[in-house]
Amino acid sequence: MARASEKQIKKLGEEIFSRMKGEKPSVFKKDWWSGKMMDWSMKDEAFKVEMFRFVDVFPTLKDHVQVAEHLQEYFCRPGQDFPSSFQWGLSKVKPDSWVAKKAAGQIEKQIHGMASKFIAGTDASEAIGGLREMWDSGLCFTLDLLGEATVSEKEAHDYLERYNEILDTLIAETAGWPEQPALEKSAWGRIPRVNVSVKISSLYSQLDAIDFDGSIEATKERLRPLFRKAKEHGAFINIDMESYKHKDLTIAIFKSLLEEPEFADFEHAGIVMQAYLKDAEDDVKALCKWAKKRKTPITVRLVKGAYWDYETIHSQQEGWENPVFSKKWQTDQSYENCTEILLDYHKYIRTAIGSHNVRSIAHAMAYADAKRLDKSAIEFQMLYGMAEPMKAAVSSMGYRLRDYVPIGEIIPGMAYLVRRLLENTSNESWLKMSFADGKSIDELLSAPEPPEGQVAADGGAPPHKQPITEHGFRNEPMRDFAHASDRERFQGALETVRGRLGMEYPLVINNEDVATSRSMKSVNPSRTDQLVGTVAVADIEHADQAIRAAWAAKDAWADTDPSERAEYLFKLADKMREWRDELAGWMVFEVGKNWREADADVCEAIDFCEYYGREMKRLAEPQRLGHIPGELNLMWYQPRGVAAIIAPWNFPLAILTGMTVAAAVTGNTVIMKPAEQSSVIAAKLMELCRSVGFPPGVINYLPGIGEEVGEHLVQSPYTHIIAFTGSMQVGLDIIRKAGDTDPTKQQRVKKVVCEMGGKNAIIVDADADLDEAVQGVIQSAFGFQGQKCSACSRAIVLASCYDEFKERVVEATRSLVIGPSDDPANRIGPVVDGDACNKINSYIEIGRQEGDLLISREVPEGGCFVGPTVVEGITPEHRLAHEEIFGPVLALMKAEDFDEALEIANGTRYALTGGVYSRSPMNIEKARAQFKVGNLYINQKCTGALVYRQPFGGFKMSGVGSKAGGPDYLLQFMEPRAVTENTMRRGFAPDELL
Repeated sequence: MARASEKQIKKLGEEIFSRMKGEKPSVFKKDWWSGKMMDWSMKDEAFKVEMFRFVDVFPTLKDHVQVAEHLQEYFCRPGQDFPSSFQWGLSKVKPDSWVAKKAAGQIEKQIHGMASKFIAGTDASEAIGGLREMWDSGLCFTLDLLGEATVSEKEAHDYLERYNEILDTLIAETAGWPEQPALEKSAWGRIPRVNVSVKISSLYSQLDAIDFDGSIEATKERLRPLFRKAKEHGAFINIDMESYKHKDLTIAIFKSLLEEPEFADFEHAGIVMQAYLKDAEDDVKALCKWAKKRKTPITVRLVKGAYWDYETIHSQQEGWENPVFSKKWQTDQSYENCTEILLDYHKYIRTAIGSHNVRSIAHAMAYADAKRLDKSAIEFQMLYGMAEPMKAAVSSMGYRLRDYVPIGEIIPGMAYLVRRLLENTSNESWLKMSFADGKSIDELLSAPEPPEGQVAADGGAPPHKQPITEHGFRNEPMRDFAHASDRERFQGALETVRGRLGMEYPLVINNEDVATSRSMKSVNPSRTDQLVGTVAVADIEHADQAIRAAWAAKDAWADTDPSERAEYLFKLADKMREWRDELAGWMVFEVGKNWREADADVCEAIDFCEYYGREMKRLAEPQRLGHIPGELNLMWYQPRGVAAIIAPWNFPLAILTGMTVAAAVTGNTVIMKPAEQSSVIAAKLMELCRSVGFPPGVINYLPGIGEEVGEHLVQSPYTHIIAFTGSMQVGLDIIRKAGDTDPTKQQRVKKVVCEMGGKNAIIVDADADLDEAVQGVIQSAFGFQGQKCSACSRAIVLASCYDEFKERVVEATRSLVIGPSDDPANRIGPVVDGDACNKINSYIEIGRQEGDLLISREVPEGGCFVGPTVVEGITPEHRLAHEEIFGPVLALMKAEDFDEALEIANGTRYALTGGVYSRSPMNIEKARAQFKVGNLYINQKCTGALVYRQPFGGFKMSGVGSKAGGPDYLLQFMEPRAVTENTMRRGFAPDELL
């Protein structure tokens, strides 16, 4: 096999450098404002963060006052040591002053100027003049429409129309351009003048790898007319690669479309491959083999990748393996390996080298020479507005150079612009190392390999497996349904569960099955004619039997070493991992959770076991209070006794598990009373508890009617603690009845751990990123059909962005796919039962009377479906503004300013969760201080709390307990004891060590 020698690579690299003649790209020239900004960004990380955040928010600012306010908030805060030239004289003036107006005008001019360096225009017509100049100077192009994921099918349709418009404009305008043989002819034939890059996420708003086949078909439907037009007029279509979650889907869509008879012979199609991905080489090899089998060539643009920071951070947040290489040399090495694979398949692959790294470029040239390929058989691509001297050098060596040219509005363009600026100022940026850091040519052209003394692979646990507490806890990673293996495993588990539907489940008391004369049927809310299981119904005598079993076991269990009790939880967590997908499958069928919601529920249950087990081991150590000579003060905790666990159906495994294991690990014995709607899932938890060997009587399973056995457990003098999660009405009733003591039978005051409802609000600030805000509100309001106590039921939107937000939310709601939860294509499943349907629909009718119904979706037959609903015109006195609905109903409320929005948000009797979408540092700090909720989420959805990272629980009428999954939660299930010993004897006191 031909190899590119290091000698030849160095020779070609040095030639590129010599042809660059010491010129710097304009972005690094300090006589430009952007050059000064880049210079400071490379010197000061704090300045870089503030500058890029300001550039990001700038397009949403409506007037000079808002611009000045944000300039002050980002650059004039106390403690910042930024150059005065970047404070624009604003540090001590009012935002509405003439000085502020002048400064705002200047910064607007500078940012628009900077954007114009990287973005060629708002549309193809505006860009065509610049494209013609490029063509005349010997550069070809690919046009990219800025903007990525769409939030609605209307937006996706608009993007499709714009792509059509781009093709039409370019086809018409370029037809009369003069011939450029170097750009239009190659070893294999004609090269299209028109070249357009397409992002699949912009064409289908519901694109999601979890619905792999459905996403392929829907996206191909949008791509076909574009490919048809390109084939008819001899244009080129390139499919861009985006974030890792869409990688396999993108490749599958590309292959599937080109395998269709209509496009089987279409050769002007290309796809991007990203070398920074660890599976890049395998993907490139597979693509090359596919192209060989297809026989008609394709083009592959090889890039390093533009989402490194996002992929690295996101994977650590999710606990997934990082899909990208952690070291620059690894990516560079992968790039060279992929380059060689592509050029080895030059009969079927037309290679485009997308890089600003002279070493990578020289390597591609050298390897192509070693393969004896004509210069026209390889193309080099670089980004518009960057690396001008490098482009000139490569072109002058006789190679075809194509610019990747973005067009679009400045708002969607800002995401692209910020990525480019981050790339240029990164310490790993080749352009920065070359043009700003002044590294030597030998260093810049050296082969990619580990620096001296550094091993190829890092030692120790990878970041996604490192514990996040000193006691070794880390959250259980959720399934990444971008991977085919996870999708196939989950689908297989659903089939297993489907084959086990309809079984019978007895009570379990003292680890023995107990039959009852009554039973209740659990049905699938997606298909109400499908029986999930038949569950025994306990009566008062059964409740007393369970209490006696728990009472008999409590002393021995309390005396069990806390570390041993914790081990039961760790074993239970392992069992849940073993049966993870099946447990999730039962939730899909019994309560209508979709795949992700069900999987997250199991992960949270595992987290509760792991976290509470470690917390108990920490709390079990006696605490010495002070070190006073002659006195030993110790405090420790003891269990309360018998715990009644009354759980909800909306988190049927997670919350039931969390309350149960918290009570058990602290030494209490437990009676589990699950919600009627989710008693089969509770039976599965009981099976797991028995399988790990909890002693008889420690955990008992008592399904039944809440008003009967639930109330009896609350009032029994032989229960010592009640842990409840559910509605405010039931919670308050439990608190009242538990406080009614019978001194003749009851020796203790009962402890009530009570988590109740919410009427949660998300505030959308005037400067919010509406792409994120719309998606966050939709997910928070309609995730699991709004059946979460944390769900967003009020979106409080500032007047200046209200109309745009409203339109986008309505269209996003219109685009949601509704249907049975076992089908991953469906984003919206059923509500839990017919009673829930009726209650929610009654609130929708109230919404018609109190406000204006913007949208209420039609629903399929055969299940308990309620369409996602959005109502506007709601004010604080309306019922929709302050009553918990527990369904997919969202009220839009308008506020004139941020202070009014906070007042509205705080104006209910609940205080559970809340959210703020804002890019104002001042308003974010104001929200931290004044948005009075138990869990506040800033610039993210207000649901999905994670154990330890976001301990969950509220106050006011939302709860009276400490936060679940937090460091003080277990204390509620125990009583503290303190013992003081006088250790002095006749003037002598030993030095006690503890």
